[in-house]
Amino acid sequence: MSTMWMIRAEGGSLYDDFRERGIAAIGWTNLAPHVKAGMTREELISLYQLIEPGAKVKTAISGASQVWRFMNEIKIDDWVVTYSPANRTYLIGKVTGDAQYHPELADFGMTLARPVVWTDKEVERDSLSDPSKNSLGSTLTIFVVAEFAMQELLGEVAGRPKSPPPEVLEEQAGVDPLTGLEALAVERIKDIVNSLDWSEMQELVAGILRAMGYKTQVSPAGNDRGKDIIASPDGFGFEHPRIIVEVKHRKGQMGTQQIRSFLGGRHPDDRGLYVSTGGFSKEAYYEADRASVPLTLWTSEHVVRTLIDHYEATDAETKRLVPLKRTYLPA
Repeated sequence: MSTMWMIRAEGGSLYDDFRERGIAAIGWTNLAPHVKAGMTREELISLYQLIEPGAKVKTAISGASQVWRFMNEIKIDDWVVTYSPANRTYLIGKVTGDAQYHPELADFGMTLARPVVWTDKEVERDSLSDPSKNSLGSTLTIFVVAEFAMQELLGEVAGRPKSPPPEVLEEQAGVDPLTGLEALAVERIKDIVNSLDWSEMQELVAGILRAMGYKTQVSPAGNDRGKDIIASPDGFGFEHPRIIVEVKHRKGQMGTQQIRSFLGGRHPDDRGLYVSTGGFSKEAYYEADRASVPLTLWTSEHVVRTLIDHYEATDAETKRLVPLKRTYLPA
């Protein structure tokens, strides 16, 4: 039976690049030119320490082990999955070739790559069971996906959803509960945010801005002409910066047309914040970079990270929408 591997280089930011180029890849730019298939793990660790003499032993072992797995353990016809934290979707494909060195992709963090045929259908995180979500939450660049999670992902792709068997929870009981807990917590907070309705999402964003020191005006439901929230130091929009916020809380990425429509109503002195919990297309980011006014794009990842950073300063209503509590863990 084939194995499924999670490959999530650069924290998932290469998701679209993987799909467009038909590859799954990792970086390790300094190590990659010297790596050969068949090298032992010990040889790679020694090579890592030679190239990066200042690296800690644990760092060398971890990095070299990830490269070794990519070069030697992943096989042709194995399944591979990658995750987009911004869009909260999984992309599944099949490995069709051996690892190759691509110096031309070094600047993109894809120096070592394997050809992959990706499926057209993406799997939404919200469609998976909690055990599968938890098992896919590791922060490692490469790891083997649990059998039950692989079957659930493949079932979603095939249009035949399959839940994990009951014994899975018992099997997971022996896993260190602190492993990857921070990344898992962020994803669970995203789950809460994603369950909010549109008006609650609008209030959440406004609450985050207030915690950051702004005063906000929230538009009532209806035709707001691209101004769901106005944030400014004085609350009226007279003092700079005057931030115009558009909130899109729905499935599916926002593209160039939505960005252009939002920018079309902006004053030269405005600052824009466009929030899309469904993420943005690559073209939308290009459009934002070329905008005539400063424009920031927030996905659910940005919303949650900013909420965590400013949670202590949020008001009671914002805390009610997303109730969190502080927990201390050993460093």
